[in-house]
Amino acid sequence: MPGRDELVRYCNGLLDTGSFRDYCPNGLQVEGRRNVARIVSGVTASQALIEAAVEQQADLLLVHHGYFWKGEDACITGIKRQRLKSLLEHGINLLAYHLPLDAHPKLGNNACLARRFGLEVQGWFGDGQGPELACETTLDQPVTAAQLGAQIGLALGREAQHIDAGPVQVRRIGWCSGAAQGYLEAAARRGLDAFISGEISEPTVHIAREYGIHYFAAGHHASERYGVQALGEHLADYFGIEHFFIDIDNPV
Repeated sequence: MPGRDELVRYCNGLLDTGSFRDYCPNGLQVEGRRNVARIVSGVTASQALIEAAVEQQADLLLVHHGYFWKGEDACITGIKRQRLKSLLEHGINLLAYHLPLDAHPKLGNNACLARRFGLEVQGWFGDGQGPELACETTLDQPVTAAQLGAQIGLALGREAQHIDAGPVQVRRIGWCSGAAQGYLEAAARRGLDAFISGEISEPTVHIAREYGIHYFAAGHHASERYGVQALGEHLADYFGIEHFFIDIDNPV
C-alpha cells in the first residue's frame, strides 16, 4: 500500500506539473489519510462524487476539476464548506490535475480523445498565450462533416453541436477537450478544416463562419471523462491498488 505523499510525488512528476501556469493548484488539494489502497476518480469534485467516494470507502479522490480556482471567493462557506467537511470527516485525500492532465501525451484528455476518435496525434498547438494543449492530424482519406460528427457522437455517447461553416471535404482536424473554444482562431490560422472542443460561446459561431471552419461542441464533461480514468488505471497498475471511475451525469 503506497503512502499518500509517495503517490502524489509520482503524479506530480509524471504530469510535469511545474511546467504549467494554471487556474488552480495541481496536486494534493485536501489532505486525508496517509496511506492509499483505493482510488475513486471522476471529472469534477462535486458533492455527489464525494458521496460516491465515501460509499466506495476511497482513500483518495482523483479529479480533473478540483477546488480553489483563481478569482473565486476564498471563504469556506456554502457548498465549499460542505464539500470540504465531507472529505475531511472521512479522511479522503483530494488530488486534482487540470491543464497537466489535458496535456499529457499518453494519459491526457486530448491523447485519450484521439484514441476514442480513432485519430493519430501528429502535432500539438496552442493559442499563443499558454501551453500547447490542442492536437491536430491530417486524415489519409477525407470525410464529410456529417461523418465526422457521427464519429464524435459514437465515441462520446452524445450528439455534438455542429457549426457547419467549413469545406465539404474534411481532411485536417484539430481538437482540445473542455472549454477550448478560444483555440478556434488558432486552428483556423493553421489551415484546419474542423476543430472539436467541449463548449461553445456566442462568438464561436461567428468566428467559425468568418474563417470557414467547422466547429463541433462535443460537451465539456463528455470530452474530459477519459484522462482521469487513464491516470487512475495507471496508478492502480503501478502501485498495485484499486481504482474505480464514477461518472456523475452532466449534460454539459
